[in-house]
Amino acid sequence: MVEKINARRKLDNKRRVLFGYAMALFCAVLWGLWYIPGDMVWYLDPFVTMQAEITAMTGSETTSFMVFAVMITGINALLIVLTLCIWNLFMGKFSEMKRTFKEVKAADKWYFLAAACGATAVLGSFMAMGFIGAAFAAVTALMYPVVGSIVSRTWLGQKISRRAMMGIIVIVLGGITAYVSGFIDEVSSGNIPVWGFIGGIMAAVGWGFEGCFAGKALDVSEPDVGLHMRFIFETLIWWVIVIPILAIAGFPMFDYLGMIFEPTMLTVLIMLGLTFGFCYVAWYKSFPLIGVGRGQAVGSVYAIMAVVFIYMFTGANPGWLLVLGAVICVIGGGLMASEGSEEISSLRETGAVE
Repeated sequence: MVEKINARRKLDNKRRVLFGYAMALFCAVLWGLWYIPGDMVWYLDPFVTMQAEITAMTGSETTSFMVFAVMITGINALLIVLTLCIWNLFMGKFSEMKRTFKEVKAADKWYFLAAACGATAVLGSFMAMGFIGAAFAAVTALMYPVVGSIVSRTWLGQKISRRAMMGIIVIVLGGITAYVSGFIDEVSSGNIPVWGFIGGIMAAVGWGFEGCFAGKALDVSEPDVGLHMRFIFETLIWWVIVIPILAIAGFPMFDYLGMIFEPTMLTVLIMLGLTFGFCYVAWYKSFPLIGVGRGQAVGSVYAIMAVVFIYMFTGANPGWLLVLGAVICVIGGGLMASEGSEEISSLRETGAVE
């Protein structure tokens, strides 16, 4: 009888781990696709006109890029909230969201912190896209599993094996390669867009910390509901605080919003919301199953996906050093995720504080 119970436990654990890895991989595919519409919005009206007006008003193209990055990050968050409304309505989870808001105050706190970190990450990623390019933005953010793994180990008490540590070292090497690639390309063109490099760092640090805060909240809440709460908080940060402040400062934050319903722009924005929204659904589902560090590590495959999709849809050549950096990072992610299901049957170290 005991043997049968143990066999069933091992089978259930194997299924749980496989589903967690499948969710993380599904996240990677959609995340890679997100960089296509994320890059396209920089070249379409009304945002091109908005950037031109801000440049003329301030005399600084850098300022116009930064303000636009804030604007599109806010729109991205709002689109994902709408996408998740449809998802949770289909899943019948609105009542669970109401219960979580009212009764699970700890989750509210952690999801707000996750939203703040995620907002920083997405803003940084759009900055890297605008100042340097989508391929660079995708690859440099690959450092986020390193941040997530270290924080989840020191704060959440989640295990980091020797193999996972090797993976972290490899990802760091890949990130350095990607940054060297971007730096060489920009120096050779006579331009060093510091804010693009800073954006890449913001993305890595922000997503790494977000995964840890979300992992804490997911201990006491349901992933689909928690994800929706996280983006509601982010939307409030942008549309109640940041964007109104910029509008009061004189920037045309609301002047062009009516033009986003033009067919081409609307199609791109719908792609933006769907790819990133369901990418996050899969990402959050993977955390309770395989741990924050492993979920982030498998999700790092998105960089290869992004480079491939960017080449397929735009024909842009990312450069061999950038591709090499992406490959090195993905190898590191593979090392982190390669433990067997029995090795990760318990995500926490013995004696870790819950």
